[in-house]
Amino acid sequence: MRCFLRGVCLAGVLAWGCACQAQGQKPLTWDEVKVRFEANNPTLSAGQIGIEESKANEITAYLRPNPNLTLLGDQIDPFPGGPAHGPFAYFLPSATVNYLIERDHKRQLRLESAQKATGIAVSSQSDLERNLIFNLRSAFVGILQAKAVLRVATDNLEYWDHELKISKDRLDAGDIAQIDYDRLELQRIQFESDFQSAEVNLRTAKIQLLMLLNDKTPIDGFDVLGLYEFKEELPPLDQFRQIAVDNRPDLKAAVQSVDKAKTDHKLAVANGSTDPTIGGDVGRNPPIDAYFGVSVSVPLRIFDRNQGEKLRTQLDIDRNQKLLDAAQAQVFNDVDSAYAMVNSNLILLRPYKSKYLVKAARVRDTMKFSYEHGGAALIDFLDAQKEYRDTELNYLNLVGSYLIAAGQLNLAVGREVLQ
Repeated sequence: MRCFLRGVCLAGVLAWGCACQAQGQKPLTWDEVKVRFEANNPTLSAGQIGIEESKANEITAYLRPNPNLTLLGDQIDPFPGGPAHGPFAYFLPSATVNYLIERDHKRQLRLESAQKATGIAVSSQSDLERNLIFNLRSAFVGILQAKAVLRVATDNLEYWDHELKISKDRLDAGDIAQIDYDRLELQRIQFESDFQSAEVNLRTAKIQLLMLLNDKTPIDGFDVLGLYEFKEELPPLDQFRQIAVDNRPDLKAAVQSVDKAKTDHKLAVANGSTDPTIGGDVGRNPPIDAYFGVSVSVPLRIFDRNQGEKLRTQLDIDRNQKLLDAAQAQVFNDVDSAYAMVNSNLILLRPYKSKYLVKAARVRDTMKFSYEHGGAALIDFLDAQKEYRDTELNYLNLVGSYLIAAGQLNLAVGREVLQ
């Protein structure tokens, strides 16, 4: 029994310690989230291994051909009644070494092609990170948005509970009818529903971000910290276009693919040239004690001159050039579309911040005062409260849409230009 109690106490202490550790974890900023993501995301890690594999191909591409060694033992007579001096009386040993000489810089061109393939792999990895960072930013913004909505939903619920308390006192004093109080209580369902939805959305956003971070931290012990706000000024479109041309890794990979295709064509032409094989042999041929010889083998490239690969690589240059043109058009399309989304959100957000939020709060407070002093009907007070709630939630959702659109613009230009 004593051992059992000791085990229960130990388990309780450990659980309490884990809970304290989870609750005491510092909220992560955006920069800290990116550092964790780059260190722990398995998709990024797999892509980095792919780059290392491409670098290993460079070693293979630059290897020299191996020489060939042939050992020969000839003129052995194993049959009885053979030479008087035994089966090895006329034994002929020899050794031959052959080596292929590669011409027209084939080895150097293979290395150049492999190095350019590595460059494309690096650019593709950067493009993968660019897309994953957008997903990461969207999840991060989702948490900030859910927290902001939850905070507003909590304030609205507390505000309405305060109104219900006042209305209950008025009901008890005979100042309002029971039907009016019941309608006020029914209105609370909407605020409670907002609160529950915000809690679910916050947990869902945290789960998505933890998945991208490959983090097993309990949801209740994980949090992020950041500004949930928008910048009212937006630089001109041409500035973002130029940044995209300079920074988009997929566009860089398309340029590198054209360059690699040209190198591959040079290699195909070189592979169509003749490579001689030189050799030398030494041996012993009784009654001569020893001998040596040399040889040169030259393939006659009458039929196969690598014509098909030459044509294929020439066509591949044109194909990659077309893909480069398409990539450039896609870059401008992405930038223009994302810019339009950001600008559209700003057009809506500016009057919300400067005018509509203030007016909605003023209308609610005025109708509240009038209703409590008998100067307004209940329906007017409920409408004012609904307008305030809708305006506030619309503003928060618009800020979230702006931040997602800003992330889309960052994705389009290839680096963070809007926070």
